[in-house]
Amino acid sequence: PPFRTMLSRLATQQCRGLAHSAKNVSRFQGGGSRFAQQTGFNVRAGPTLKERLLGPTTGKPFLYGSYALAGASVLGVGALAFYGMGMSKERSIMQESATWPQYVRDRLTSTYGYLTASLGVTAASAVAASRSAAIMRLTAGGGLMTMFATLAAIIATGTIARSIPYDNTMAKHLAWLVHSGVMGAVLAPMCFMGGPVLVRAAWYTAGIVAGLSTVAMTAPSEKFLMMAGPLAMGMGVVFVANIGMFFLPPASAAGAGLASIVIYGGLILFSAFLLYDTQRVVKQASMYPHKDQFRGYGYEGMEMKSFDPINAQMSIYMDVLNIFIRLAMIMGGMNGKRK
Repeated sequence: PPFRTMLSRLATQQCRGLAHSAKNVSRFQGGGSRFAQQTGFNVRAGPTLKERLLGPTTGKPFLYGSYALAGASVLGVGALAFYGMGMSKERSIMQESATWPQYVRDRLTSTYGYLTASLGVTAASAVAASRSAAIMRLTAGGGLMTMFATLAAIIATGTIARSIPYDNTMAKHLAWLVHSGVMGAVLAPMCFMGGPVLVRAAWYTAGIVAGLSTVAMTAPSEKFLMMAGPLAMGMGVVFVANIGMFFLPPASAAGAGLASIVIYGGLILFSAFLLYDTQRVVKQASMYPHKDQFRGYGYEGMEMKSFDPINAQMSIYMDVLNIFIRLAMIMGGMNGKRK
């Protein structure tokens, strides 16, 4: 802001200096083209870049975002058809699952069981928190400090839940329930969108998750594990855009552009994260050592940590929630336009 103020003052002084000379003004008014040729001074036509960015939006950022989302959807359907019909020459996870031992299947079943339970606890917590005036005042503030406070609560409870070993059954499950409950409290303001919007967003989320999970299972086993670098960079872009929305008017062109990145770009990003995390969880479940593998080698008395399905499902859990949030925002905006 000080730098912008200094530039505006310099521009104002220069304009006053030009206007102070009646001779220059008359020349400028009488023969603009000759004045421009002799002095090289041209009159600015149209708004500046700053005025365009802070001016009212035309809605094009959201239109471009919907185009990008449509392109990503076509790409996802194409990948589902390609890998689903077995056109890939590499072996898929589904093909390799025929040789899995039973404990790998049990690990994946437990992981997705905890994922379903996490989503259920979060939904119940969101409904309960929406009926508490005190919690709603804390989570529905909408300011930058509220965002950082809720983000800190999510990170803190998630870190504690991940750090407790799965063998410590009571403490592990308690921390997991607290984390899922905190996520529900953070999402409680979304209940103001209305039940029909949230139910429709939930069904769309279920369809997207089912389709992308099928793509991940029918694709080569490590096809999407190579996307870690681009996904991390995309996450940085969405996070910075999310913070930038607090400093720009939402009705401005720049604010609408950042909102489009957060909503549409975030939906595409977390859909890609779901592909990555699904294959990562499957690989982790199949590669994590099992005590039966060490029988007969003198390691029977060695202590070995159990596979942690709660930790394994947390990344997919966050992907599903982020997809649901953005679908609800898109559908809520559509309802607003219809009204």
